Amino acid sequence: MAEKLVAEIRSPWDGRVVRTVDLASKARAEEALGSAHAARTRLQNQPTHARRAVLERIVAGLRARAEELAQAICQESAKPITASRFEVARCIETFTLAAAELSSFGGRTVPVDTVATNTGLECETRRFPAGVVTGIVPFNFPLNLGAHKVAPALAVGAPIIVKPPPQAPGPLLILGELALEAGVDPAALQVLPCDNTVAEALATDARVRVLSFTGSAKVGWHLKSKAAGKAVLELGGNAAAIVCADADLRHAAKRLALSAFGSAGQVCIKVQRIIVETAVYDAFAAALREETAALKVGDPSRDDTQVGPVIDDAAAARIEAWVKEAGGSVTRQGRLLQPVILTEPPKSSKAWCEEIFGPVVAVVKAGSFDEALSLANDSQYGLQAGLFTNELKKVRRAFHELEVGGVIVGDAPSLRSDNQPYGGVKGSGLGREGVRYAMEDFTEERALLTVR
Repeated sequence: MAEKLVAEIRSPWDGRVVRTVDLASKARAEEALGSAHAARTRLQNQPTHARRAVLERIVAGLRARAEELAQAICQESAKPITASRFEVARCIETFTLAAAELSSFGGRTVPVDTVATNTGLECETRRFPAGVVTGIVPFNFPLNLGAHKVAPALAVGAPIIVKPPPQAPGPLLILGELALEAGVDPAALQVLPCDNTVAEALATDARVRVLSFTGSAKVGWHLKSKAAGKAVLELGGNAAAIVCADADLRHAAKRLALSAFGSAGQVCIKVQRIIVETAVYDAFAAALREETAALKVGDPSRDDTQVGPVIDDAAAARIEAWVKEAGGSVTRQGRLLQPVILTEPPKSSKAWCEEIFGPVVAVVKAGSFDEALSLANDSQYGLQAGLFTNELKKVRRAFHELEVGGVIVGDAPSLRSDNQPYGGVKGSGLGREGVRYAMEDFTEERALLTVR
């Protein structure tokens, strides 16, 4: 019998072991791929009402174990407990949305008799499951980013194999238990903690028709280059926010401080670059410093904590090095970094150009709105951007000119609704998440032409 591979999951806050998990071997991954591939017809033939009922039972299970899930997120990823509870609430909404979408998700009719030669010809379409889906999930939203892959797959009848994050596998393992209790076909959802070698095999196997990946740009583009089917990539960002002279500066400072530093800045759409019109730069900077100083930093298990530790020592060391390169300094206790505001860092610094994924924000001046838009677009990434203004013309210009997947007006770029089309351009990925959009990605449209 092969030796079982076991991983200890340690809290980033205090290093204690909070969970042990069995890691899937290559043989176990092959077994999962085989069972998922074999189940395609069975799952496709499930009636809509049965799939919806399962999703609704999962929602009930999530509600019943909400605090357990929140504690698992907090302990394994060090996300502050209040934010962890909010993530569970969002996961419940994600599954609720998937169940609701089944009332209208389906096909359409196409008027093909627009030319005389097609008289009597009718066309209808229907969406069918594309096949096996592999989902890869990062540590910063270990439950809800998994739900954005699992819920749409279960809704459309596409078998899915999910690799949870190695730092925080517990939340998705609990979701897997809830799904089985809710009556999910065992081949429809398989949660497989595994190492990167096994994960790559799961992502690139010829039987996998859709790879849904959320994580680093380097890994995502690599897997896309080897994937046999479609790849939906939600990658990194260094989101910008523009603060115009007519904005409510206190509101902007409050929302941007929480976005920049909440959950230790380990959010791909957290604000990393704040661009402020020169006329209000000093006033905004003062407000931002005040709002940042008011944030609670420390033990993530405390209800009032907003900024906990980063995920590991390597991340802390990298963030500190990037801040120093940009001319700043860090107050650091192990993995706990105090929030850092960089003023006018070099545009060539990593803190401006790359995704820092930590509690750091850069603040720069813009002499005009044109310059602000140009600075916001000065990035290899394009996930979301924030805009604080009361001028409709500026809103419309930003919507047309910012090279991003989403423009957030009156709030930070980290605002996201679970049913919006969410995703990026440029180096930030391919495709869109959001429940209905993922349901479309996990299905293929088929046309039926008939002559009456």
